Amino acid sequence: MIRSQIIGTGHFLPEKVLTNKDLEQFVDTTDEWIVQRTGIQQRHMANDGEGASDLGAPAALRAIASAGLTPEDIDLILCCTMSPDYLFPSTACLIQSKIGASRAAAMDVNAACSGFLYGLSVANAHIQSGQYKTALVIGSERVTNILNWERRDTAVLFGDGAGAVVLRAAEGDRGILSMFLGADGTQGNLLIREGGGSKYPITPENYASGLRDIIMKGQDLFRRAVVVFGGAVQKALEQNGMTSDDLDVFIPHQANVRIIMAAAERVGLPEEKVYLNINRTANTTSASIPIALDQACAEGRIREGSIVLVASFGAGLTWGSSIIRW
Repeated sequence: MIRSQIIGTGHFLPEKVLTNKDLEQFVDTTDEWIVQRTGIQQRHMANDGEGASDLGAPAALRAIASAGLTPEDIDLILCCTMSPDYLFPSTACLIQSKIGASRAAAMDVNAACSGFLYGLSVANAHIQSGQYKTALVIGSERVTNILNWERRDTAVLFGDGAGAVVLRAAEGDRGILSMFLGADGTQGNLLIREGGGSKYPITPENYASGLRDIIMKGQDLFRRAVVVFGGAVQKALEQNGMTSDDLDVFIPHQANVRIIMAAAERVGLPEEKVYLNINRTANTTSASIPIALDQACAEGRIREGSIVLVASFGAGLTWGSSIIRW
């Protein structure tokens, strides 16, 4: 069987760090409040004038180098983002230009925080169909410059960053073993940014009315996320006839420690098998899983032959999971 193997990983985090103590100076919040509710202690922030492509390009180059390839070896680029540089052209095309991957087809995937799982599934399908041999999947987000810092429910949650993986067609038992995706558009109002699209374009009136803000119904979203996230984790195990004992490491979307641990508890996964970096990066939405994958590899948490579970949930609502034999 032809499988999609992850042969390279990379990530990029901006140098500037904003701690919870820093936030206390201009947001009505405290370090204790943020840590208790989310597990976040700090987040990275890109510079003024930088977009998702400026973060995604170095992450992509690091993943390509990790795979022992060159940009010209890439057949397909998928950039998963909810904070593109522009409405068009796609951020994937901008990254293609920045890294010199002139042979590659390129497009964006937007499933909010579930974007990387959706992009991974698209790339996997292209590889298994035989259309492409080598794909680059990037999660890149520049969110901190679209936050309303007066809304503490959302302002404290997000950070900037990018992660990337290189997939390549190969025979054998290593690679992506399963993919599962889900969505519930009836719950889209639980986490939404209305302004800037075709329904509510950028106008002084729309921005003054608060349509530029990220709006989150926190308690409702938390309750729904615990159910769908835990269900996605359970589905991945069922698809492969596995239990939590078979897993070496769980790489979850880094949104909220309480949601992550509730999902792990649902399937009997011990805390030591759960990889967390949310305290250092906050929620980097579609970038959180590929950033964590690269960091877990660097720390020796993922080795050749490791059984890795990845899972996410996000606005839409969307969710997904995958099990990978490294």
